[in-house]
Amino acid sequence: MEEEKKKEGSYRYWVREATADAAPPPPPQKLTNNDVVASNAPALGSLWNQAGTWEEKNITKWATDRLKELLVSVGSLQFSSGKAEIIDVNRCVGDAFLVTVRNKKRVGYTYELSLKVQGEWSFEEDTKKVKGSLDIPEFSFGELDDLEVNVKLSEDKELSQKLKQQVGLDMKQFLEPIRLKLGQFEQELKDR
Repeated sequence: MEEEKKKEGSYRYWVREATADAAPPPPPQKLTNNDVVASNAPALGSLWNQAGTWEEKNITKWATDRLKELLVSVGSLQFSSGKAEIIDVNRCVGDAFLVTVRNKKRVGYTYELSLKVQGEWSFEEDTKKVKGSLDIPEFSFGELDDLEVNVKLSEDKELSQKLKQQVGLDMKQFLEPIRLKLGQFEQELKDR
């Protein structure tokens, strides 16, 4: 009797000993082509990540090239006393990524830009050629409303302080076209 109590009260690995009242293992079933096609619902991400748990993809090269292409296409702006255009992207530094989490796609980026600008302004019966840059210190996904543009003019001794102020104010008008192009970039990034 003591041996039976010891058996009942002792610990044992319950899976090792199958009892007669346990359910039988399920019989194997061969899958048909229809079963395989139905189970392959379109999943985001790579083939190895069909569950869509976590996957991060670096898309910085595409994003940098696309940003440069979009920003150069802004074109020229006409102001009350002159005109200017973005002729090149001096600096485009940052990163962009696409993350798949629980089968949901999320995108993000962080960049810093410097755009080369040149133009002509009429001031006191004289036309002056002006070169400079528009610097956007930092911007990231979903923060385009907070975008800031810093204007830097090349050191030209012929420009008066009053003309430099006018040119600086005029060049800040590039903010809205740049914001529109960056909005287009965000949309393309989401659709990727």
